[in-house]
Amino acid sequence: MEAQYNRVSTIEQNGSRQEVIKGAKVYFDECSGKIPFNERKEALKLIKQIESGVITKLYIHSIDRLGRSTLDIFNTLKYLNDHQINVVSNKEGFSTLNEDGEENMVAKLMIGILSTISEFEYNRLRERQMEGIAKAKERGIYKNNGRRLGSGMSDDEFLLKPKSINVIKRI
Repeated sequence: MEAQYNRVSTIEQNGSRQEVIKGAKVYFDECSGKIPFNERKEALKLIKQIESGVITKLYIHSIDRLGRSTLDIFNTLKYLNDHQINVVSNKEGFSTLNEDGEENMVAKLMIGILSTISEFEYNRLRERQMEGIAKAKERGIYKNNGRRLGSGMSDDEFLLKPKSINVIKRI
């Protein structure tokens, strides 16, 4: 059976840009790429299917969907190669196994480069985010982790909301 693994970093992101392959069972995680592959909810389900011998081929949108850590990506791909799972990356246009079932060395080279770039990109993003937060804190505009406190409603306004009235009735 063919499967597809998709991942987005946050629930606000849309996974629709990760084209679904017809006939493939889709496993979809909403989590950071820094979480190891084998600790993700849907990835664990995928791993169980692989270990039971059901999955033979795995599609991914791009290599960074597997993770943002070079080491974790390599460990994940080693696990998949050891189980003779051919990973096909749509965006980069390669598969990890040749037709004879041997490891595709060109794909391995590309994965090394792309996974390192992915990790670098993630670290740079976090660095810029931390710099922005530090600057905002200096200006006094970053409080409560960037979240607004309260709704701005008075107690009476809040208690007269239909949802609040319903909750009060239930209590």
